[in-house]
Amino acid sequence: MKQTKSQINIVLNAKNVNYLTKEEAPNRIDYHQHVVLKEIQKELDELVGLSEVKKLIKEIYAWLYINKARQANGLKGNKQSLHMIFKGNPGTGKTTVARILGKLFLEMNVLSKGHFIEAERADLVGEYIGHTANKTRDLIKKARGGILFIDEAYSLARGGEKDFGKEAIDTLVKGIEDFSDDLVVILAGYPAEMDYFLSLNPGLPSRFPLMLEFPDYTADELVQIAKQMLHIREYELTSDAERKLREHIEQLLEGGLQRKFSNGRYIRNLIEKAIRKQAVRLLHEGRYDKKELMIIRERDLVVE
Repeated sequence: MKQTKSQINIVLNAKNVNYLTKEEAPNRIDYHQHVVLKEIQKELDELVGLSEVKKLIKEIYAWLYINKARQANGLKGNKQSLHMIFKGNPGTGKTTVARILGKLFLEMNVLSKGHFIEAERADLVGEYIGHTANKTRDLIKKARGGILFIDEAYSLARGGEKDFGKEAIDTLVKGIEDFSDDLVVILAGYPAEMDYFLSLNPGLPSRFPLMLEFPDYTADELVQIAKQMLHIREYELTSDAERKLREHIEQLLEGGLQRKFSNGRYIRNLIEKAIRKQAVRLLHEGRYDKKELMIIRERDLVVE
């Protein structure tokens, strides 16, 4: 579809088009024409779960592409806001997806740079009157051409009417309106807190119309994530180690600790700790053959 960054080529095949019924239409996409979608889907396919998130990203790509096709045919373009709300607990893939969106928007000429700026309350809120507006404007200026990802966005409203967080929200909204042609802002945080935050700021939902929910991973998905992380690092679990890992995860989830449980981030820390334990074990055993160097055994997996 796109050969260079400066131009997106819309291929219009007005002739020889067969208009098929829904039942007859082939359920496939010509990826030779949609190279950008193919590349983005490849990255998304590497992420475990998130089926609804992946579906919405495909919708965004389709809308962007068809909108350009309409314009190429002399039809009006359909302008929509791409600012988003990400709701989910820690470690559910929010930051990773935001970075992928930056790549998509760069390739589709929505953003001029596609870079990713991650911020939190301290990056926007100042310590005295006037400081907050300047900090927020500077951050927006730095993010122009890319994605501004504000984590724990609900914390901007935690201090009430007299808190400088409200000034940050007002300045952010103005920045969105002034630079809407080359800036995408994503507000992220815990689901319940984000719902409350949006209820306190009734003007925000209309400015952030795309709502993506990142559910907690299931036990099967977390085991899959662990195995994927190990595969990338050229390790593998023994069957006993995998059983121990699954039982540990199931106990955590059954204990209702989702709020404190950091999903994929927790798994990554667990795997990295297991790799260190394996290294110490092999050092003591004096075993350095290739097969043993790749195996994570049950005793290497330390769970609490």
